[in-house]
Amino acid sequence: MNYSLEGVWQASLSDGSSYQMLLPGTLDENGIGYKDIGANQWHPEAQLGNAGENFDGNAVIATRFTRKHTYEGPTRLCRRISYCQPEGKRVFLEAERARCLRLLVDGEEVPDFTEPSVSTPHVFEVTGLLNGGNELTLISDNSYPGLPHDAIVYSSAATDETQTNWNGVLGFLRLREENGTFISAVRVYPHGDRLSVTVEVAADRPGSAEITLTSSALGEPAVRKEDLIKGKNEIPFEGLAVSRSVRRWDEYEGKLYELTASLGEEEQKTVTFGVRDFGDNGKGRLALNGRTIFLRSEANCAEFPETGYPPMTVEEWEKILKLYQSYGINCMRFHSHCPPEAAFTAADRLGMLMQPELSHWNPVDAFESEESFAYYQRELKQILLTLANHPSFVMLTFGNELQAGELGHDRMRQMLRQARALDGTRLYAEGSNVHYGAAGCEEEADFYASQKYFDGDLRGAFAGEKEKGGRLAGYINNQYPNAMTNYNETMEKLRKTYRKPVFSFEVGQFEVLPDFDELEAFHGISDPANLRLIQKRAEKLGLAERWKQYVEATGELSRIGYREEIEAAMRTEQLSGISLLGLQDFPGQGTALVGMLNSHLQPKPFAFARPEAFQAFFRAQLPLVQLPGYTFTSDEILRADVIVANYGRQDIRGEWRYELKGKTAAVAGVLGEKDCPVGGLTKAGTLEIPLDFVKEPVRLDLTVACGEVGNTYPIWVYPPAAPVCPEGVYETRLLDEQALAVLKAGGKVYLSPASDKEHLPSSIQAQFTTDFWSVGTFPVQEGGMGQLIDASHPVFSGFPTETHTNWQWWPMASQRAIILPDTYQAIVTEMDSYAYMRPMAQLLECRCGGGRLMLSSLGLQDLQQYPEGRALQAAIYRYMDSKEFCPVQEIAPEVIRELVK
Repeated sequence: MNYSLEGVWQASLSDGSSYQMLLPGTLDENGIGYKDIGANQWHPEAQLGNAGENFDGNAVIATRFTRKHTYEGPTRLCRRISYCQPEGKRVFLEAERARCLRLLVDGEEVPDFTEPSVSTPHVFEVTGLLNGGNELTLISDNSYPGLPHDAIVYSSAATDETQTNWNGVLGFLRLREENGTFISAVRVYPHGDRLSVTVEVAADRPGSAEITLTSSALGEPAVRKEDLIKGKNEIPFEGLAVSRSVRRWDEYEGKLYELTASLGEEEQKTVTFGVRDFGDNGKGRLALNGRTIFLRSEANCAEFPETGYPPMTVEEWEKILKLYQSYGINCMRFHSHCPPEAAFTAADRLGMLMQPELSHWNPVDAFESEESFAYYQRELKQILLTLANHPSFVMLTFGNELQAGELGHDRMRQMLRQARALDGTRLYAEGSNVHYGAAGCEEEADFYASQKYFDGDLRGAFAGEKEKGGRLAGYINNQYPNAMTNYNETMEKLRKTYRKPVFSFEVGQFEVLPDFDELEAFHGISDPANLRLIQKRAEKLGLAERWKQYVEATGELSRIGYREEIEAAMRTEQLSGISLLGLQDFPGQGTALVGMLNSHLQPKPFAFARPEAFQAFFRAQLPLVQLPGYTFTSDEILRADVIVANYGRQDIRGEWRYELKGKTAAVAGVLGEKDCPVGGLTKAGTLEIPLDFVKEPVRLDLTVACGEVGNTYPIWVYPPAAPVCPEGVYETRLLDEQALAVLKAGGKVYLSPASDKEHLPSSIQAQFTTDFWSVGTFPVQEGGMGQLIDASHPVFSGFPTETHTNWQWWPMASQRAIILPDTYQAIVTEMDSYAYMRPMAQLLECRCGGGRLMLSSLGLQDLQQYPEGRALQAAIYRYMDSKEFCPVQEIAPEVIRELVK
C-alpha cells in the first residue's frame, strides 16, 4: 500500500528565502530561483555557449533557451504529516527522481536504503520513525556534493543547454508499506530458451522461506526453499525452461509476459518482462533473437523545454516513441543521461530498442578522480538493477565523448567487467565516441560507436578545420556526389583488430533555419530569447515575408544530407547501424536546430519534415541504387548496380522492376527475379538504361521496387552541350574598362570571376550542405546554409531546379558566395547562418552603368567538366541572349567593383 506525499511543501533556499512549493515538481516550475545569466558553461574546454547579446534593452543568452528561474545548491523541502505506521509493517519513503537527496525525520537524518543516483529512485526506510505527527525534510541538492559535479552538469542529465540542472523531486513521492519480510525485487534475465530469475527478499529477521515462480512464459512453476538472513537476500533461479508457445519480444513488436514471485501466501510480487536475445551474431553484427539487424538510432539529449526534464509517465513516452517510429527509428540513444523508467516501459510495449548512458561527459580525465569512479560505478549498478526487466534496454555506455589517461581506461575496463557480471543480457561500451575515435576500439567493449576509426571516417560530414579554411570536412562536401560511397575501407582496417559490432555516431547535424511559429508553443520554464533574437534580425533585414521559404529550403537540403548519410551507412557491408543527431532541434550549444522536429517534438509544418518523407529511406528493407552520379548527358547509358539491404524479418522474394520517369518522358523495365535474404546486402541486378530518349534538360525520378519495397532517386539528364557565349553578351572576369563601356552603351555583361578569395574578397566559402551543428559551437565554419533558388526565373528554363539545393547543384553550391553590402534580389541566394545573417548571393542580375549585368560567383567557366556546369552555363547564355533578360534593380558600378577584384 502507498501513501502519497504529493502536495504543498515549504522550500527554503540557501539564501534564507522561503516559498511554498508543489511536489512533485521543480523550483523552475514553481517560479522559484534567480535570473539566468548564463553562468553554467556547457563544456569544460569550450569558450562558447553563454554569449549574451543586447535584445530589447536587455542582455540575453543568445546561444540557448533561457531558464526563467535558476538555482544551484541545497534546498530544504519541509512538510508535516499525520501518517501512523500500521502494526507489523515496514515503511519506506520513495522519491522517483531527484538530484542528491537526503531525508530527515524530525531533524534526524535517515540513511539511504538503496544506493542513490541521479538516474534511479531514492529510497529511505522510515520504519518506526513515523508516529502520526512528524516533520519530513528532504534536502535536494543540485550542486552534487561529493559527486563529480562538472561531469554531471556537462551531461544531458543536468546541462542547462537542454534538460536544465533542475532542483526538486519528480515522479512518485510516497510512503510504501511492506511486510516485515517482503520481496523487494524480481529480476528476469532471458538466455535463449531459458530464463534466469533473481528474487530479492528483504527480511527483518532470520528465517526460512519457500519462493514460487509462476508465469505463462514458463513451462511449469519453479519452487525453491531458502534460509534467510536478516537484511537483503538474493535467491537465484537458473536455467528455467521457457514455454514452447512463448513469442519473442522484437523490433516494433512489444510482446510481454508477467512473472509472479510468491513468498508464502501473503507476500508476492509481479513483474513484466520480455523474452529476447540481443547481442553479436558471431560475425560482428548486432542481432536480435538471432536475426541480424541494422540499428536506426536517434540521439535524445533530454530536450523538453516546457518542463526542463524528461516526461515521467508511460503515456507521454508512448506518444514520443511512436512519433520516432513514424520516422523509421528503431533505437533511442540517450546522450549522457538515462530517462525515467516510464520511457523503458513504453519502449517495451512498442518494440523500441533503448541505449541509455551514464550521466557523464568528461573529455579530459574520465573516471580518474576517486569521487568520479565511485559514483559512476554506483550509478551503473543501480541502472542495471532498476531496469533489469525491460527487454527494450539493450545497450549502455559509460558516457559521451569521454577521454582519459591510462588510469581512466583501466577503470573503464573494470566497469565493463562489473556490468557483465551483474547482467549479461545487454551490451556495454566504455563510452560513445571515446577520444572522438582517435584511439580506436576498446578490446573489452561489446561494441564500438564512433565517428571515426583513427583517421578512417564512419560518417560523411564533420565540422570544418581551420587549416583548410573552415571548409566542412567529410566526403559529402568534398567529393563529387554519387550513390556508391560507403565505409568498407574503414571497416576493413578496423576489422584487423576488432571483430565486434560497430555503428556510427551522431551522424547528420545538418542545420535548419528556425521556424518562428514555434515561439507560440512556449508556456513553461524556458524563454526562447535566442529564437526571438534571430526573428528580430530577420525582420530588420526585411526577410520576414520570405522567411518560411528560407526554412523550407534549408530543411529540404538538410534531409538530403541525412539521406546520403543513412544510405552510405546501409551500403557498408559490416556496419551494424547508424545513430543520428538528430531528428529533434537542439536548443543550446549555439542553437543547433538540426531537426525535422522542433524542440517541442512536433514535426515542423513543412513538407520536408513529414515522417513518411524521412521513413522512405530510413527503414529495415531498402533497395540501394549505386549511381555513379546524379547528372548525365543524353548520349550516355545509365549503368548502376542495385543492392538490397534487408534487415527486416522476412526474405524479399519477387521480381525487381525499375522506372525512370519525368514530366515528358518515361521508360520502365525489369531486372528479374531475385531473392534477398534477411540479414545483409544482396545484389538484385544491374541497370542499363540508354538516355537517348531525353531531348531537353530534364529531371527524372528513378524508382526501383519489388512489391512494397522500393526507393526513388532524382537524376538530371542534359543533351550534350558546348556552351558558347553569344555575340551580344560581353563575358568577363573583371568589371574592366571594356565592360563599363559595354554597359554605358546599353549592352549586356556577364561578370563571372574566378570563384576564389582573391577575386571575391567579400565572400565566404560555401558548401553543398547546410552548416554543421551550429556556428556557435564550431565557429571555424563560414556559415553558409545552402541556396535559395528562384526556380521560376526564366534562366532556369534550360536547367530544371527546385527552390532548394539538390545534387545537380553540387559543383556550383561548393563555390564562393558574395557578401552583399545591402539586400538585393538574387536569382540564387546563399542563405546564411542565423549567427551572422549576411545578405549573400551566387547569381544575380541588375541594371548597372546604363546596361544590363549578370553577376555570378559560381565560377562556371572552371566547372565545364561537369554536365550540370555546362548546362547551367548554356542556360545563362540563352537567357542573356533573349528579350527576357531585363533586370529591374539597379546596382552602381562602384558597388560591383568592390565585390569583384
